Amino acid sequence: MRWSPLLLVLVLAAGCADSRTVAIDDVPVAVESVTTTPDASTGTFRVDCGRNETRHLNADNMVIAPGRPFGAHHTHEYVGNVSTHAGSTDESLAAAATTCGPDDRSTYYWPVLRLTDRTGHDRHEPGGGVHGNTGEVLPPSSVEITFSGSPVSEVVPMPRFLRMITGDPAAIDTGRGRARWSCTGFEDRHTDRYPRCAPGGKVLRTFDFPSCWDGRNTDSPSHRAHAEFPGSNGVCRPGTFPVPKLRVRVAYDVPADRPYAIDSFPEQRRDPRTDHAMFVNVMPEALMDRVTTCLNTGRTCS
Repeated sequence: MRWSPLLLVLVLAAGCADSRTVAIDDVPVAVESVTTTPDASTGTFRVDCGRNETRHLNADNMVIAPGRPFGAHHTHEYVGNVSTHAGSTDESLAAAATTCGPDDRSTYYWPVLRLTDRTGHDRHEPGGGVHGNTGEVLPPSSVEITFSGSPVSEVVPMPRFLRMITGDPAAIDTGRGRARWSCTGFEDRHTDRYPRCAPGGKVLRTFDFPSCWDGRNTDSPSHRAHAEFPGSNGVCRPGTFPVPKLRVRVAYDVPADRPYAIDSFPEQRRDPRTDHAMFVNVMPEALMDRVTTCLNTGRTCS
């Protein structure tokens, strides 16, 4: 079923979005138990890319819908490569400027978060109101980008121009969502619903990317087959190779008792389970080698 923007607004106004929220106090503490072996790569490497202070936003998706302006049908927020749009190529990304440190021209992006009781700047534009995504875009208060190693082995470098996706923008149809919502002060609890945080707490979105690469391809027809998640024990499937694990964590100062939602495809109805993010690695090989060495030698780097 494809919902019209007007019908979607009426449904949300009627209170149906309430079932998609949960008080963070009611979310159980997560139990995560991956055993670290003596061969683990225990280092971490942080990259500072700012929090999109320049407000780089568009309704494109160069990974899923290359060459199609407004192909995302919702608005994305970017850090890193300042040129990313539907027509971006490996060559254009490599030549562009970046908001990141040490020459990292990679692009990191995800759907914007909006206060839904306010009128947005794009209420009559594609990606915004035309596609049912109404409300005022709320800028992140912080963005943390961290690469970590494998709990069971050393990692190998990611290839330049590797494309990856985490989460599923069609999750309510496919059931393949990986949404991970939380609040500051409650980072050991996560949910696939919109959290109501304690007073003063920030809403957190955490995006963990695949970390097992097929050793050959930088993309695939599904945009997933060439890079997958390890098993519950942290081990990559035979025929795949462990690469640095990317985590992007985005925090927001959501005013108390204000309704909010992420952008989505119209038919996904802004469901929190559809949260997702994209990454294109445009690090020079020398920088990726530094990241890999840092992780494999157990150091903390930035």
